Amino acid sequence: MALFLSLAVSLGLTLALELAFALIWRVERSDLPAVALANLLTNPVVVLCHHGAAWYCPQYLLAATLVLELWAAGTEGVIYRRRSQIARPWTFSLCANLLSYCAGLFI
Repeated sequence: MALFLSLAVSLGLTLALELAFALIWRVERSDLPAVALANLLTNPVVVLCHHGAAWYCPQYLLAATLVLELWAAGTEGVIYRRRSQIARPWTFSLCANLLSYCAGLFI
């Protein structure tokens, strides 16, 4: 149950932060579903793998976190490039993910 709650809270906060960031970035409203979809596809994977790394190989948690976050930013960048009109999709993805990650550190 705790894992499910962690997934739900993480996804909810990520969607709120990254959609708000998209509006600040001046992403067209018609592209907001692409932002939501990208996060729906990547966030649960990252959170589950992060929990797994913390449980099974905590000594590699920092490296695993870096790889997971870069994978998420890359995957989202591909989605934005192919399915949206977001200006500078790779930069947007990296900045949005950095914002979400840093916010998660402070929570």
